[in-house]
Amino acid sequence: MSAARLASSRLDGGRACLLVTGAPGAGKTTVAQSVARSLSRSALISGDAVARMVVGGYVWPLGDPPREAARQVRLVNDNLCSLAGNFIDAGFTPVIDWIVPDADRLEVYRAQFGSRLRLVVLDPGAEACVARNLQRPAVEQFAFDGHAQLRASMWDGFRSLGWWLDSSGLDAESTTRRIVDQAYERAAC
Repeated sequence: MSAARLASSRLDGGRACLLVTGAPGAGKTTVAQSVARSLSRSALISGDAVARMVVGGYVWPLGDPPREAARQVRLVNDNLCSLAGNFIDAGFTPVIDWIVPDADRLEVYRAQFGSRLRLVVLDPGAEACVARNLQRPAVEQFAFDGHAQLRASMWDGFRSLGWWLDSSGLDAESTTRRIVDQAYERAAC
């Protein structure tokens, strides 16, 4: 992408907070990194990295005990919003890579960012997610078989919000280009 094209993205310069979500294997991390690199003033914020800041007592989002897992997920969402808000205030577009599985968790972002929030749900389908996951090195693979349930929860929770992007036939570069060019208008929440 050319510098002139980068400067013309309406996502740029802290005008928006871009939340990229979807099921494991949907391409969130790859696409979020690529979008952040494509903007002239951006910050990449990984929900997984923020979650792993808890060292002693860490419980993964679907782990046991469930109450502690839920508490830590709330903490991650609050921290992601705080961090993203700081970047917006400094004129950077935060690009958040994180699974937001339902309306309650999305509401945290909507309350924080209001009309600045742009939600992109990468939705290549369960089969593509599983296949992409299997292409990763073994240490990076994510054991998950709840794609249909997660998609249903997301669809029920925010189907009319944001942009549901079927990326099944797109490579990362094409997906990035579409998001940079169209997300400001299509992904409003």
